[in-house]
Amino acid sequence: MHEINYTPLLLSFKVAGISTSVVFVAGVLFARLMARKTFFGKSLLESIFLLPLVLPPTVVGFGLLILFGKHGLIGSWLSSWFGIQIVFSWLGAVIASVVVSFPLMYQSAVASFEQVDRKLENAARTMGASEWRVFWTISFPLAWPGLLAGLVLAFARGLGEFGATLMLAGYIPGKTDTIPLAIYFAVEAGDMEQASFWVTIIVALGFSTIMWLNWWSRRHMRRFAHEQKKE
Repeated sequence: MHEINYTPLLLSFKVAGISTSVVFVAGVLFARLMARKTFFGKSLLESIFLLPLVLPPTVVGFGLLILFGKHGLIGSWLSSWFGIQIVFSWLGAVIASVVVSFPLMYQSAVASFEQVDRKLENAARTMGASEWRVFWTISFPLAWPGLLAGLVLAFARGLGEFGATLMLAGYIPGKTDTIPLAIYFAVEAGDMEQASFWVTIIVALGFSTIMWLNWWSRRHMRRFAHEQKKE
């Protein structure tokens, strides 16, 4: 077997790590808002959040290309004011990963916050706790199991993103070649040995993620059932 360049592995973790951090913060904030507030246009906004789940990745990538391209609404502004180029850069891969993984984090977060007992939050407020303190001491800890599940799923989705990344970031060896792109172009070049290697790596990562999440979920449920019996 010829020498393997591990840049795709490092870049994939870098892209997935950064995008998951962004998605977690944004997902928690928006989910908290949507779970507790009612306002005009809420359904429309939620539909926009979840749209990447039902669109083909290439369509998502095309939309991002329109927005972040050299002459795009956002891309031209970033280029002229800050000299930042999104297309054909690892930043493009991060943005693509954020967009496609956000719905997974958002859905999990909304479901988690909706299950938090509002009576506990209201009790804390009547005792003088600020909204910030209510969130960090009651809402966030109680919603954490679902938030963690969304976090793990978002990371796995970001790690395996292909279509939108290819459209926005392209394939530049050493710069934008994440594992999914490395697999595709290795097959295109007839290098089945390298493609098989990266397929094995990403399958192992995905399988490990699912196994850990299932194990953690069962452990959490057993702990919850034990605490309920004690009460």
